[in-house]
Amino acid sequence: MSKKLPVVSGKELVSGLISLGYHIVRQRGSHIRLEKSTKAGVHKITIPNHNPIAKGTLNDILTRVSIWNQVTKDKLIEMIKD
Repeated sequence: MSKKLPVVSGKELVSGLISLGYHIVRQRGSHIRLEKSTKAGVHKITIPNHNPIAKGTLNDILTRVSIWNQVTKDKLIEMIKD
């Protein structure tokens, strides 16, 4: 069963992704670019530094991160909340 998406800011999401091994490459305006080397290659993702991040945007980001890192979305949601 999927957990309900939390209401998070861009900074909170970036902090959660950094704990997963991502690192900030650059920031342009209100968008932060992160990268992480995985077995499948280099995963690059852009996070809007908005407060809060729109639910659809957050869902898409979590889906992509879960695929690249072989982690369930529920686990990612728990990591972001903490």
